[in-house]
Order: sequence, then structure tokens, then C-alpha cells
Amino acid sequence: MEANQSDDAYQERLTPLQYRVAREAATERPFTGPYWNTKADGSYECICCGTSLFASSDKYDSGSGWPSFTQPVAGAPIIEITDDGHGMVRTEVKCGNCDAHLGHVFPDGPQPTGLRYCINSASLDLKENG
Repeated sequence: MEANQSDDAYQERLTPLQYRVAREAATERPFTGPYWNTKADGSYECICCGTSLFASSDKYDSGSGWPSFTQPVAGAPIIEITDDGHGMVRTEVKCGNCDAHLGHVFPDGPQPTGLRYCINSASLDLKENG
């Protein structure tokens, strides 16, 4: 997939929810996305550009209603940006390859990283192993 497409191209290819989340930084409702409780083995790729971002081996149930990971895959082009909207300070996570909004990272995850990458299902595409 081409990394930097026009807005029109993204709107044609993505569902309305995927577009709102990945291109306009919206958030899907908790416990509604297809991957929040998925246990399948595989690689989670950016919905916009296909870059591998997270591995199922780093996914865990945070109870938040969104897919949660302890870390991105090695070399993943993850960008972290301070987000002070909605009356709080958070760290937004974006795909550094295509600038897609993925979700947020919080310092309340399990070891070994202590991080919780709370990612919207709408920003991901699971490529299952096997």
C-alpha cells in the first residue's frame, strides 16, 4: 500500500469509522472493535499503509475495551505526540510511515515495559499467522 495517499483515496478505501479514527483522530467506542478481545496469533498492521506495528505476542487484556499491547514490534515507525485535548494530558500514538492516528500510550501497563499501548481496532488490520 502507498503510505501517503490523498484524503479522497483514503475515504474510498477505508470504512467511515476507519477514516474517522485513522485520519481524523477519532476514537472508537470501547468493546466494539473487532480486535479488543481477539486472541489470534499474528501481526497487527496499520490500516492505512500496511506497516507492521504490533505483534499478538505483546497483546494483553487491559480491561479497557481496546486492543492493548506492551510494546510495538522492533523497528515499528511509531511516533508519540503530547495530546492535551479533552481536559487531560495523554500521549498520542501515530504511524510514522503514513501519519495515521492509532491511539494512546499510558504508563500503567504490565512488565516488562510498564506501558499500555491502547490502540483502536479501526486503525489496525490483523494478518493472522498460518
